[in-house]
Amino acid sequence: MKILYAIQGTGNGHLARATELVPLLQKLGETHVLVSGIQGDLQLPFTIDYQLYGLSFIFGQRGGVDITQTLKKAKPWRFWKGISQLPVHEYNHVISDFEPISAWACKLRKKKCIGLSHQNAVLHPQTPKPKNQDALGKFILKHYAPSNPTFGFHFQSLGDSFFTPVIRSTIRQAAIQQLNHFTVYLPAYSDQAIINALSPFRQINWQVFSKHTKHAYREGNVWIRPVSLAHFTESFTTCKGILCTAGFETPAEALYMGKKLCVVPMKNQYEQACNAAFLKAMGVPVLAGLKNQHQVIQHWLEQDQPAPIHYPDQTFEILKKLLQSA
Repeated sequence: MKILYAIQGTGNGHLARATELVPLLQKLGETHVLVSGIQGDLQLPFTIDYQLYGLSFIFGQRGGVDITQTLKKAKPWRFWKGISQLPVHEYNHVISDFEPISAWACKLRKKKCIGLSHQNAVLHPQTPKPKNQDALGKFILKHYAPSNPTFGFHFQSLGDSFFTPVIRSTIRQAAIQQLNHFTVYLPAYSDQAIINALSPFRQINWQVFSKHTKHAYREGNVWIRPVSLAHFTESFTTCKGILCTAGFETPAEALYMGKKLCVVPMKNQYEQACNAAFLKAMGVPVLAGLKNQHQVIQHWLEQDQPAPIHYPDQTFEILKKLLQSA
């Protein structure tokens, strides 16, 4: 059995989840990996068979997606070339983690594409939604990577086809500690914006993982470090709490470990607005941005540690079910 597993390379959440899923898929069949997008920072510990330009949402430095740069860096002819040349017919199963080239290649060739992503669960009718119903954002979520059948992951189970999060083995096996630091991952903000917001909390040791630097440096109580999965995991599993975007993988792992969690949803990103609404319903503090948030952050820092949420380790069973049903 030949499997093509296609990963969305915008951001690092999809890539981090792939480190858990791909080794399991390799147990079920000959697995090839496709990554598209230009915004990922992580080095994957397995062979990438197709590295494609794709369609990426470009992070800005003011808290959200930079629409101008996203349009400038879009290369529709390369996107179409990837769709037209991808040999999806050679595979028994194509699985898309919100990856558009594989999904559209299958759609145009009338081949089944299995959708397995967090995005599939975001629009589930039972999930909390933001007050601002972003029509364009909904349209993108529905049509960016069309697939059928669809399976998804969210912060809570939503039925037979929608599961609780995939927690990486490195997190499950880690010796969880609470040392004297807080971990920060806000890739859509400049280093200086983060420093300005956090340096007034002088009693806190902030470990910031940044997309905007290749070298580590300190400014007072704020330590800026390049993104590295190993270093981030070490900081994350030993921190008192994490301040991060309203993505999916990192908040889910924070909930699993019982870490203090505070999220800042990226602007112009409907998926993160939906995630923030779900997390807020679960009692997680949500910031509208970094400016003028001193009192909210201070209150969060003073809160007690939450109880860990048990997310069962069912990833291998999910993958077997997914391939059998397809």
